[in-house]
Amino acid sequence: MDRIIQLSLSNRSLMAVLGVLLAVAGYRSYVQLPVDAFPDVSPNLVQVFTETEGLAPEDVEQYVTYPIEAVMTGLPNLERIRSVSNFGLSVVNIYFEDGTDIYFARQVVSERLQEVREQIPPGFGDPRLGPISTGMGLVLFYYLEDETGQYSLQELRSMQDWLVKFQLQTVPGVTEVLGIGGYEKQFQVAVHPELLLRAGVTISEVITSIQENNLNVGAQFIEKNAEEFVVRSVGLVANISDLENIVIKAKDGTPVFLRELADIQVGGAIRRGVQTRNGLEEVVAGMVVKLFGANSSTVIEQVEAKMAEINRILPSGVKLIPYYEQKTLVAACVATVTNALIQGIGLVVLVLIVFMGGVRASLVVALAIPFSVFFATLWMGYFGISANLMSLGGLAIAIGMLVDGTIVMVENVDRMLR
Repeated sequence: MDRIIQLSLSNRSLMAVLGVLLAVAGYRSYVQLPVDAFPDVSPNLVQVFTETEGLAPEDVEQYVTYPIEAVMTGLPNLERIRSVSNFGLSVVNIYFEDGTDIYFARQVVSERLQEVREQIPPGFGDPRLGPISTGMGLVLFYYLEDETGQYSLQELRSMQDWLVKFQLQTVPGVTEVLGIGGYEKQFQVAVHPELLLRAGVTISEVITSIQENNLNVGAQFIEKNAEEFVVRSVGLVANISDLENIVIKAKDGTPVFLRELADIQVGGAIRRGVQTRNGLEEVVAGMVVKLFGANSSTVIEQVEAKMAEINRILPSGVKLIPYYEQKTLVAACVATVTNALIQGIGLVVLVLIVFMGGVRASLVVALAIPFSVFFATLWMGYFGISANLMSLGGLAIAIGMLVDGTIVMVENVDRMLR
C-alpha cells in the first residue's frame, strides 16, 4: 500500500490523467447503458408457436406439442421445457440456463424445428419461433383513430397489418409489431352442399381448384428481333370476380364455375376477443415489442418519430394515438434516482464543509462521489447491467458508503498538513 501511495504522489500528473480518462469512460458507458424502469429478470426463454386449424387441445397436444417437446430434449444448456396446448394453438416454452446467449439458444432450437416439421402431420400447422423479446419488451401501445367515421374496422385492420406494421418494424430495436382488434380481411367462399351434389363435385375438388388458380407462373421468355420478352402467367386472385370465374370442372363440355356452387364475399377472419376504448367502442390497436437488450427509451423515441411520419401518409382523418408508453415510467424512475443522487451529493458536500471546516478538503471528498458513480457505470456496461430503478437506486443509497473511506484518508492528510 505504501508503494502505491508513493507511486501516486510521485506521478501526480499521470494519476490525474488516469482519473479523468476513467471518469470519461464511465460517463460514456452511462450514456450507452440500456435504460429500463426495472431490471429485466426474465429467464433465457425461446418460445415456439404453432397455429392449428381448429384442432381440439387433445389433438394439439398429441400431434403438435409432444413432438416438439420430444425433439427439443437434449439441447445444450437446456434447463426445462414447459408447454400449453389450447384450441387451435400450441405454445412450447424452452428455458435455458442463465448466461446462455439468446441467439445461440434460438439457433439450436431453429435447427431442431427443421426435424420436427417432418413429424407433424400435413395441415396441422407450421411451428415458428416467437419474437426475440421478454416480458418487459412491450414498450408502446397505440390505436388507430378514425375521425371521419368512414372506415370500417376491417379497413382499419388492413391499414394496421399492411402499412403501419411494416413501417414500425423498420425502426432499429423493434422486433415485432402485433395487431389487435378489428377484422382480418378474407375472401370467403360459402359452399352450398346441395349444389355440389347436383354438379357431382367434392369439397376437395373445390379447394384444389382454388389453390391451383391462385398463383403466378413463370414461362421463361420469347426471343424476337434480338430482344427477350419475359412471359408471365398471372393468376393471383385480386377480387371477387376472379374467384367467381374459377372453373371447378367441365361437365359434358360445359364448365362449372365457382359462382355456381358457392356464395363469395369479403369478410373477417374468425377472432377471439376484441379491443375497446374506455369500454365504449371497438378499436384497432397495436403493440410494439422491443428487441432483447435494446435501450427502451431510445426505441420508444424512434418509434414515436416514425409514428409521426406514418400519420402523414395515412388516409385523411386516420391517425395513430399512443395510449401506453414505457418511456413515461422509465423517465419517472430515472428522474427520481438522479434527483436523489444530486441531492445526496449536495448534502454530503454541505455536511463536509461544516464538519471538516475546509472547502478544499470537502471538495476532494465530494469529487469521490461522481468518480465512484462513473467507475460503477463502467463496470455496469461491461457486465450488461441496465440503468434502472434498482441499479441507480443502489448507487443513491450507497452515497454515504462511497465517501467513508475518502473522509478518513482526506481528514488524516488534512490533520497532518495542519
